[in-house]
Amino acid sequence: MKNLMDKKNLKHRLITQLIELTQTNLQSAFDAAKSTYDIATNEESKAENKYDTRGLEASYLAGAQAERVADIKATLASYENMQIKNFDEGAKIAISALIEISCQDKTSLVLLMPKGGGQTMTFENRQIQVITPESPLGKNLIGKEVGDSVVITTGNKTREYEINSIS
Repeated sequence: MKNLMDKKNLKHRLITQLIELTQTNLQSAFDAAKSTYDIATNEESKAENKYDTRGLEASYLAGAQAERVADIKATLASYENMQIKNFDEGAKIAISALIEISCQDKTSLVLLMPKGGGQTMTFENRQIQVITPESPLGKNLIGKEVGDSVVITTGNKTREYEINSIS
């Protein structure tokens, strides 16, 4: 029973840290978007001639940064509203699984989340990368269990990952 409680607490702390990291990323993206918007709407950004595109470029950048803010907000909401599942022995991989995989004698930890793929974090002195079901690795891991392996081919590279543990 204590081991189950330890696993639940560990997973809760991991997701809490991921939420905090995402909140920090959101604030940074919001600050950048606001700064770029201010530049785009500043009097000095008005075109001096038909070839002067500083203001136009700044407005495109501001729009892209606003989209980034919206994407991070959606990611944060998905984390905050997600049901955190604890995976017992024999469980199949699904959203919120923390998976230890190995490939060519290198061991890695990946966290399968609904959004936010590519984000990395350090948790208890281990690097963890967030992957999503849309990624090649995430797509192939869903439904697998400890001891299974998945083969991922990207471009002309083929890698085989073995699943060591799921929590």
